[in-house]
Amino acid sequence: MSQPLAERLRPRTLDDYIGQKHLVGEGAVLRRMIESGRIASFILWGPPGVGKTTLAQIIAHRLETPFYTLSAVTSGVKDVRDVIEKAQKGRFFNEASPILFIDEIHRFSKSQQDSLLGAVERGIVTLIGATTENPSFEVIRPLLSRCQVYVLQPLEKDDLLELLHRAITTDVILKERHIELKETGALLRYSGGDARKLLNILELVTSPTSSVTTDSPAIIITDALVESTLQQNPLAYDKDGEMHYDIISAFIKSIRGSDPDGALYWMARMIEGGEDPQFIARRMVISASEDIGLANPNALLLANAAFDTVMKIGWPEARIALAECCVYLATSPKSNSAYLAIDDALANVRQTGNLPVPLHLRNAPTKLMKQLGYSDGYKYPHDYPGHFTQQQYLPDELQQQRFWHPQHSPAEQKLYERMVSYWGERFNK
Repeated sequence: MSQPLAERLRPRTLDDYIGQKHLVGEGAVLRRMIESGRIASFILWGPPGVGKTTLAQIIAHRLETPFYTLSAVTSGVKDVRDVIEKAQKGRFFNEASPILFIDEIHRFSKSQQDSLLGAVERGIVTLIGATTENPSFEVIRPLLSRCQVYVLQPLEKDDLLELLHRAITTDVILKERHIELKETGALLRYSGGDARKLLNILELVTSPTSSVTTDSPAIIITDALVESTLQQNPLAYDKDGEMHYDIISAFIKSIRGSDPDGALYWMARMIEGGEDPQFIARRMVISASEDIGLANPNALLLANAAFDTVMKIGWPEARIALAECCVYLATSPKSNSAYLAIDDALANVRQTGNLPVPLHLRNAPTKLMKQLGYSDGYKYPHDYPGHFTQQQYLPDELQQQRFWHPQHSPAEQKLYERMVSYWGERFNK
């Protein structure tokens, strides 16, 4: 039986690797590290099908050092210790540390991650981890502090098109089938930036057993052909639960769109699919901040409470707390003013750089600082009626800059009216 197309086309060198130019392009950090022959421990974080495992395998081919692989799905503490022992015994003096690649490292328990810590710290192994989840939440802090985190992005349209053309022109099987890419919109849409999913779809559509393949010597790929094939094989492009990201997207968008029924449906799909309840709860905390925000600040409190409940009681009872939070978020008024405000402030900081703090806002713990005018002229708001007095809080260059712009909800209207009563024309602009 032949290998799947995605495996047949897996790159063996950086020159064949598609995408992630910010990491492996000419002069980029990972390319420099790999070409130097010595690497430090790092974690690759990104969605499925963007090249995490491939990068690890390229390193294995490139570096002349032992390379061990573990899957967090099937490996336990004993497996980790066995690999560390082999690495320690097989290492020669002054030789580069063996590499230990752990796929889906976010699935390792705390005890499993603890068992890695000493070996990474002492340089017995160099760790390469791959994860689809935010390492800040899923990797213990001591281990995370010893690893650089590199973020991999979904493949861009041009990357996916390059991969398609490479597949139909170089693959030993597909190049014999005379494939013509007449339309690629559906292929790109269903793949969602996932190279493996794209190749799985291409392989399915061009399979000789496909019921939609014609008797023509050439296979002409159109959007209609792709859509028809996937409708007849609804799970064919969702191998290994890759629809995970599509469903969480539908879930969050249903909350944002104030549809509790849609949100509950997609949550039920995740629960039935075996999704980690912490993952669902965490996404609701994010939604409470990003999509509901100041229109209903209690939403963040309830989302955090739901997360705590999940941590304490687990399945199946946790589904009730998640459902309660889900309905509350979906039915809450919406505002993304805080989300837009911090992004605007960050953009401004990147553009203007490190503007000096006005003297009256600076701390003055020493006599010299007081002589230099630090803290001079600062007005302590609690000494004034209503615990407020006007003074400058932004750098001189940005005195009239606005970042937060209230949106149309009763809660934010009250906040806005208070700011107008304090600041007058500045908030009336």
